[in-house]
Amino acid sequence: MASPPEFLQLDSIQVAPLLLGWTIRRELPEGVIRLKIVETEAYHQDDPASHSFSGLTKRTAPMFKTGGTIYVYFTYGMHYALNIVTGPAGRGEAVLLRAAEPLEGIKIMQQNRHLTEVKMLSNGPGKLAQALGIKDTQLSGSRLNSAKKILNKSSIFLEPPVVPVDPKDIMASPRVGISKAVDQPWRFYIKDNPFVSGYNKSR
Repeated sequence: MASPPEFLQLDSIQVAPLLLGWTIRRELPEGVIRLKIVETEAYHQDDPASHSFSGLTKRTAPMFKTGGTIYVYFTYGMHYALNIVTGPAGRGEAVLLRAAEPLEGIKIMQQNRHLTEVKMLSNGPGKLAQALGIKDTQLSGSRLNSAKKILNKSSIFLEPPVVPVDPKDIMASPRVGISKAVDQPWRFYIKDNPFVSGYNKSR
């Protein structure tokens, strides 16, 4: 079984910008969905805005697994959000995938999102999870794949970029939708990418 990329063992603040340009792929009965990651946010256990700040719970247990684990949570009573756990086991940190650019399986994503406007399919964490067909937290705690075929129940794959993102095109800003540690510049996105969510103020 192929292991997730080694850089996922780094801390979340390092990993969040490194994930930009990588491809998330999901294989569903309807077909394959592929999206390029264009916006991320870092969270860790010393961060008051993180779910892991209060320690290990049933909900946050996946965050305390080794880097490359999937963490899915339900928020605002209506949305699911997809995260990639980072760092060593026991640390409690993850990167939220905030937005991605559709590459393949657009018709499937349109069906999942119940809309046709491509730019609106995955330009936010709830939208991205819905576009991927994530409807519950069943995937939370499973391992991310980095192979070309299904190896376990997750059917979520991480693939390297064909062309890496130029570091000068990686922007940083405060995170979105939180009430604690609001000034930390731990949101990262690809400059001028039209699929980034509407929060483009950088530092």
